[in-house]
Amino acid sequence: MVCIMSGASRQLTLFLYGCCVAALGVQAEEHCPAERHQAAQYVAAVYEHRSILSPNPLALTSRKQALELMNQNLDIYEQQVTIAAQKGVQIIVFPEDGIHGFNFTRTSIYPFLDFMPSPHLVRWNPCLEPHRFHDTEVLQRLSCMAVKGEMFLVANLGTKQPCHSSDPGCPNDGRYQYNTNVVFSSNGTLVDSYRKQNLYFEAAFNTPPEVDHITFDTPFAGKFGMFTCFDILFLHPAVRLLRDSEVKHVVYPTAWMNQLPLLAAIQIQRGFAIAFGVNFLAANIHHPSLGMTGSGIHTPLKSFWHHDMESPEGHLIIAQVAKNPQGLIGTGNTTGKMDPSHSKFLKILAGDLYSEKDAQDVHCDGAPKWNTNAPPTFNSEMMYDNFTLVPVWGKEGYLRVCANSLCCHLLYQRPTLSKELYALGVFDGLHTVHGTYYVQVCALVKCGGLGFETCGQEVTEAAGIFEFHLWGNFSTSYIFPMLLTSGMTLETPDQLGWENDHYFLRKSGLSSGLVTAALYGRLYEKD
Repeated sequence: MVCIMSGASRQLTLFLYGCCVAALGVQAEEHCPAERHQAAQYVAAVYEHRSILSPNPLALTSRKQALELMNQNLDIYEQQVTIAAQKGVQIIVFPEDGIHGFNFTRTSIYPFLDFMPSPHLVRWNPCLEPHRFHDTEVLQRLSCMAVKGEMFLVANLGTKQPCHSSDPGCPNDGRYQYNTNVVFSSNGTLVDSYRKQNLYFEAAFNTPPEVDHITFDTPFAGKFGMFTCFDILFLHPAVRLLRDSEVKHVVYPTAWMNQLPLLAAIQIQRGFAIAFGVNFLAANIHHPSLGMTGSGIHTPLKSFWHHDMESPEGHLIIAQVAKNPQGLIGTGNTTGKMDPSHSKFLKILAGDLYSEKDAQDVHCDGAPKWNTNAPPTFNSEMMYDNFTLVPVWGKEGYLRVCANSLCCHLLYQRPTLSKELYALGVFDGLHTVHGTYYVQVCALVKCGGLGFETCGQEVTEAAGIFEFHLWGNFSTSYIFPMLLTSGMTLETPDQLGWENDHYFLRKSGLSSGLVTAALYGRLYEKD
């Protein structure tokens, strides 16, 4: 077993050392020493919900008809709360858009919206005070579910707030409409709400005038942070919340469309948990025909996840997780006798590079013409970005490929060669499709076929087994490590962190073929 020592402050310096995982799943258990007693853990649940959708989200409808549809989804939520309560769950998270669906216009979604009083101004228990505010039927049901299940409940819904024409930001129709997460305590009290900041082609909703940085306290695990879906890729509020050292847990409703090879739902969820050393409770919507699946309870050490493109049904994940995920303990090699491959990695970093006979070396300005053994660089589109890549040939080697200021390096060994093409890719630039944000990426990927142009295509199955170090001279400390193997399986790095101004990831002993190993860096200041 391995666990992470995550860096203090912003450096996110992460290392791994041998220890017991304090995360117990429903279907799989790890046995830990006796001192890992029950009080040090809590039981969490996330539900991947196949929502019942409006047959025509563009059509105008009544509040009564809207409630009839939403109550069908809320009936399913209530069933899951009952099941979770029987298993001792203390907090449950439901997905984004799970109650009302999606693809509405600003006008057509209006009947689906609840009025949302400010939890900071009004203390309110909707289950006990159902008539205090009009148009709050959804909030009332959620509140009563929390009471019935005796658990904290996190859900996502559409909300409305009237505004006056004297407000310069007030829309023409006289109301703000928000994509909103709500938290209820186990007695049904509305604890807090969060309005989504980084909307993803959501014409029905407004961006809040100020960013909500929302945390809430629980009696069983301390402080949680909260944000939604696309927010995970941005500084505000996601990263800003984690600057509070007391926030050790995140709840994350999402409606995420998977995009391989770098941004499948479980990939980015797991990467966030590792990078920040937090427990990450992620509930996704379940619509495989739209590429929407992938939920999990992720700790820095281990994940309990669900990704299913075949089943039409929703799925409840329950796991027991540590109240205090492992934090920084120290730096340096903690495994005693150093791994031989790690010694080679340190020598390369120190400038003692291999001779051309020993390994393949691709320089930033291209391979020397006289070196006939060096593989060619090429360009291919990955995630709508123009990556520079080099093929990974042979049973072992060392590769380097660069773009702009970022150079990516790979030191690898392969026990056996599979009949597949792998490539090492680099991108350092502004991503501009489906959102604008600056990334630095080093990625070892399995290509879709044997042609260079297939590198970057979506792949879920692979046979290639690697032992490798992947690293780069990143200009940011915000780096999300991603490790995905055949069959959409998550793996835990053996070691990762900073060494000589380079961020590295080391892994051996893959359980199945490698699909993606990536270091996904975000330069928020260049957005």
